[in-house]
Amino acid sequence: MHALTQVLETFVLAQAAEPSSGGGGFGLLPLFMIIGAMFYILILRPDQKRRRRQDQMLTSLKKNDRILTNSGIYGTVVNIHADAGDITIKVDENSNTRMKITRSSIGQLIKEGEDEGKNA
Repeated sequence: MHALTQVLETFVLAQAAEPSSGGGGFGLLPLFMIIGAMFYILILRPDQKRRRRQDQMLTSLKKNDRILTNSGIYGTVVNIHADAGDITIKVDENSNTRMKITRSSIGQLIKEGEDEGKNA
């Protein structure tokens, strides 16, 4: 980040040192293009990747998968209602307690062998 700051400062100082030619503000266009590219690379692109991974995980869900919801509830997928967009999970093995949740509330898929305490 320090090198990028130096480049931007050099660019701005070079623009300020040039005599005003009345170019109509196009001298700042490269600066705005650099800022726009940085915004895309640092903010938009990682969010798109995260969203794509989440969508892949949700489409690959199947019965008996262990999940963790965004609210911290662990469960096992019992039924997937593809048309309604919701999923039934079993929360308690002993009492067979079930919950119906939306697909978007699923935070992560727990792989076999992972400890539930580490994911919380």
